[in-house]
Amino acid sequence: MIYTVTFNPSLDYIVSVDDFRLGMTNRTSSELILPGGKGLNVSMVLGNLGIDNTALGFVAGFTGAEIARRVEEMGVKSDFLSIGGGISRINLKLKSIDGTEINGCGPEIDQAAVERLMEKLDILGQGDVLVLAGSIPKSMPDDIYRTILKGLDGRGVMTVVDATKELLVNVLEYRPFLVKPNHHELGEIFGVELVDREAVVPYAEKLKKMGAENVLVSMAGEGAVLAAGDGKFYKAPAPAGKLVNGVGAGDSMVAGFLAGWIERKDYGHAFYMGMAAGSASAFSELLATGEEVMALYRQLAAR
Repeated sequence: MIYTVTFNPSLDYIVSVDDFRLGMTNRTSSELILPGGKGLNVSMVLGNLGIDNTALGFVAGFTGAEIARRVEEMGVKSDFLSIGGGISRINLKLKSIDGTEINGCGPEIDQAAVERLMEKLDILGQGDVLVLAGSIPKSMPDDIYRTILKGLDGRGVMTVVDATKELLVNVLEYRPFLVKPNHHELGEIFGVELVDREAVVPYAEKLKKMGAENVLVSMAGEGAVLAAGDGKFYKAPAPAGKLVNGVGAGDSMVAGFLAGWIERKDYGHAFYMGMAAGSASAFSELLATGEEVMALYRQLAAR
């Protein structure tokens, strides 16, 4: 079974505002409310690709209840832990100014809640897959990813980590199957600016030498790079298409890669499935459907 963990899920309020002006009353021209969070996005795209999985995480208050309701409505199996105080966050994403967001904090998660999650993860074993994705609330220990991977070490669990800075670097000693930084995050780790696929290659290889089995680097319109477990490098530009909504594209890439790997155990196939899923979500109002992913996959594979 595949499990995803989203420590700080959200309701994403995605709006467009024509002619946005600071200091003035602005009115939306379009609105969309979706359950959000990197692990949840992975779960939803995996579901769209026909792969069973379970979404884990913490929810609180009326927003948490709505997240759980919407996730269930989308057909994703979940096993959320309910927190007594606070509310799950609301993230405002201004679609008409790409990349502009105001993200909430989320509820305080105490040690007892963390221990309840660890008990759920304690059942994982040989053949299971665990995806850890996204930021953690300030109330949680900053080594939580490392603690989880340490607890699973030697149990045959395939682990995937999509995180930034120390959250990512600190887990590498436990040899995660896949890590997926974007090129900005990869550059931040090593203190460099990475602007093209060739420049990414040596730094992706450095993460491999530090312990990651596969390093998949998303680069938005520039495409992606994979430093694969078989020692090969896979590089490709993004497929042609119009950016509609970049939210969740990187998470979709993780889901597509996992789906491709599970299907064939072939790195090239997994890479193109990841690219297709990420691009399909970027070209859509919602996260990619299976049909959208396969249409782009055929385009990429035919190159």
